[in-house]
Amino acid sequence: MLNIADTLYDWCREARPFALATVVQVSGSAPLPPGTALAVDTGGTAVGSVSGGCVEGAVYELCQQVLADRGTPARARFGYSDDDAFAVGLTCGGEIEVLVQHVDPADQPHLTTALEAVTQGRSIALAQIIDGSEALLGRTLSLHGDGSAYDGTLGSPGEDRAVALQARALLRAGRTARIEVGGDADTCPERLSVLVHTHAPRPRMLIFGAVDFAGALSEAGRFLGYRVTVCDARPVFATPARFPHADEVVVDWPHRYLERTEVDSRTAVCVLTHDAKFDIPLLRLALGLPVGYIGAMGSRRTHDHRLDALREAGVPDDRLARLNSPIGLDLGAHTPEETAISITAEIIAHTNDRTGLPLSRGTGPIHDPAAAALSPVVRGAA
Repeated sequence: MLNIADTLYDWCREARPFALATVVQVSGSAPLPPGTALAVDTGGTAVGSVSGGCVEGAVYELCQQVLADRGTPARARFGYSDDDAFAVGLTCGGEIEVLVQHVDPADQPHLTTALEAVTQGRSIALAQIIDGSEALLGRTLSLHGDGSAYDGTLGSPGEDRAVALQARALLRAGRTARIEVGGDADTCPERLSVLVHTHAPRPRMLIFGAVDFAGALSEAGRFLGYRVTVCDARPVFATPARFPHADEVVVDWPHRYLERTEVDSRTAVCVLTHDAKFDIPLLRLALGLPVGYIGAMGSRRTHDHRLDALREAGVPDDRLARLNSPIGLDLGAHTPEETAISITAEIIAHTNDRTGLPLSRGTGPIHDPAAAALSPVVRGAA
């Protein structure tokens, strides 16, 4: 639905009810991905698309029917029929499933806030129940851009926490995806399918130091969905040819580049230079910024010297505690590729507030909703 966020936000501000048709499942060569939506307001105005034109008329009629029924959701599947080429269907040969629901902005006030965030370019995740009991279909929950809290409810606190945990991971990656939750008598009694719509730029990984380890780390970072920047003050080493997996290669002093670039709570800063003239001004700046992860390469002896130099530069101990150094988990890594896995594993564990220990040494659920540390900020009806 975020493809038509501007119009939906206007309708919500005007308290204008509408029917929302969302592509919830795609198979084969369908023209548009899950999450794409078409909406029709009470005056018959339509916005958006679910198929690029093939089945819009049929979906429009379904929307009008749902508006007339004032709340009963409808579901339809469209494909191509070789027996009747003139039947309503997808000429591309694929198949889509569409959920049509009635939306009254007064019932879901958090929806207006979520759509406003999209129009302003802020990160947001919007979870929408697409399969479950009829009473729950279409309910939504929105997760704030920093992943710290959510608005709305999907039916129970257990379901909300379980969805918010997975939605936070999708938001970090900037991915829209269908997830399954529930079926647990203790926390989420009802089995639900939820479509998580996300609006977020890819998180950034800033790699400082155009060394061999940076090449492997840039490839691993891109694989994980990061927008990777490699920065080094030495033009002979900082070249796109040496770092083909980086989204950009910057020739500049590291601290000077960090001063002028955009970062947020999802940004990972990886300092691989292990050269004091670069490290100290860079880390002094980075440790004061609201980034998600800061790691620096070097031996334990280098780390001790680095801490002394940072203290002399006026960095307080509470900021120094944010520094992950020596960078990476203890995997026994030696090659650049192994080291990249060690570093990215630590970033994943740090981001999810996990220990990084082998799962075989732990107890309890592997995926623990309580570990998300998410707090509801509005418990309104959805």
